[in-house]
Amino acid sequence: MGLVEDFQDHANKAKTLPPSTKDADKLILYGLYKQAMVGNVNTDRPGMLSPTDRAKWDAWKAVEGKTKEQAMTEYIAKVKELLGQSAK
Repeated sequence: MGLVEDFQDHANKAKTLPPSTKDADKLILYGLYKQAMVGNVNTDRPGMLSPTDRAKWDAWKAVEGKTKEQAMTEYIAKVKELLGQSAK
């Protein structure tokens, strides 16, 4: 399985993470997913009245500069880590 297929497979697996998954971990996944799919941040930071959107933007900005392949690889590793934790 190639990297893109493995990434897509783990993106589907991420949807099965339990509701107890920490928001911080979800934001890491969000940032890595956006970096892999879109690249560097290409929008303005949302305002203070949109805290959820602002947190997502910050998570994406935190991984800015990573290549598509780096972001995909880190995303896969994080999903594996979280799935391992939920199995305990």
